Amino acid sequence: MSLSTVIAFMFIFGSIVFFHELGHFVFAKRAGILCREFAIGFGPKVFSYKKGETIYTIRLLPIGGFVRMAGEDPEMVDLKPGQRIAIELDDHDRVRKIILNQKDRYTNVRIVEVESADLEHDLIIRGYEDGDDEHLQTFSIHREAVIVDQGQETQIAPWDRQFASKTLGQRAMAIFAGPMMNFVLAILIFIIIGIFQGVPTNDPRLGALTDDGAAIEAGLKEGDVVLSIDGSEVSTWEDVVEIIRRHPGEELVFTVDRNGELLEIPVTPKVHEIEGEKIGLIGVYSPVEKSPTKIVTYGFEETYLWTKEIIILLGKLLTGQFSIDMLSGPVGIYVSTETVAKSGIYYLLKWTAILSINLGIMNLLPIPALDGGRLLFFAVEAVRGKPIDRQKEGMVHFIGLALLMLLMLVVTWNDIQRFFL
Repeated sequence: MSLSTVIAFMFIFGSIVFFHELGHFVFAKRAGILCREFAIGFGPKVFSYKKGETIYTIRLLPIGGFVRMAGEDPEMVDLKPGQRIAIELDDHDRVRKIILNQKDRYTNVRIVEVESADLEHDLIIRGYEDGDDEHLQTFSIHREAVIVDQGQETQIAPWDRQFASKTLGQRAMAIFAGPMMNFVLAILIFIIIGIFQGVPTNDPRLGALTDDGAAIEAGLKEGDVVLSIDGSEVSTWEDVVEIIRRHPGEELVFTVDRNGELLEIPVTPKVHEIEGEKIGLIGVYSPVEKSPTKIVTYGFEETYLWTKEIIILLGKLLTGQFSIDMLSGPVGIYVSTETVAKSGIYYLLKWTAILSINLGIMNLLPIPALDGGRLLFFAVEAVRGKPIDRQKEGMVHFIGLALLMLLMLVVTWNDIQRFFL
């Protein structure tokens, strides 16, 4: 286990999860939903930073992430009649802090016995202040007030800041945006590869030449357009590669166009053996283009092609043509990352894009606890005209999450057996 591989794995997984959760976060904020926490990883907090109303955390287990939106979990504790609390008022006599316990630690607070309270809609507390049991008072609550419990502050969430208060379209977009951003990340990565490496084309034009290849030894140059090889016309780069591979160690005469000048150059492909088969290679990379239009198109095309490939593999899994033993979890991804990292930065970037697409597709599956499962419930809500009972939906997602965790354990154990035992 090398340090460079660990860093590469954490960077790749962190980037994919970050973009996924960023999608949820941005569209939730756009809808006006209070986002309590933006987390990368699960388990105990390793790093925590609060800015505005959101706590940004990095957690110990790098196996995912989450955005905790107001209203998705049970909201604030209820203030019950007869409960004694301390309240801190701002300059406009609005409640900014509601202190449930350890009241003696605070100064300039007022002790109130609660008669009734509404922290979601009316934003008021009615009660009797200490020393005045005859006059029922009404205190207005600031929309960004906090509840203090055992020293921990939690901002209240008025109903219009909660997830459930938003329109069906806003809620669906906040959930769909996570997988969507995984595809956006893949497109951006392929565009970056295109910018620095160029976009492969199928033109019969020579790309970069290796220093020790037969092409450079024979006098071929980058940019030469191959018209024919040993009298056989070629129209694509695939034609060029096929002829070279079929003639290891045999002299071939290349007819090329070099800046308008026709040249005939004899080249003898060097013999290479791959999986017991001898093939010819001359040390030339495929031609590339770097036009902005081609680069952007390349980003979308590669994302589409890999999306289609992953969906096909998923279909084989569902039809039994693809064994569950061939699935990989974090351990398998780590081992694959170690192999890919040895091939260079561009292969590592491509691997990141493929993993991002894979995460996006898997999250869109209509499985409880995944984004696709939640979108399925929204679709049912759209048909019914009213939402499904939140407790019933929550139970379905809980069962789905338990089954997913079980699957993760099985896949991880298979990975450990395959690679380490």
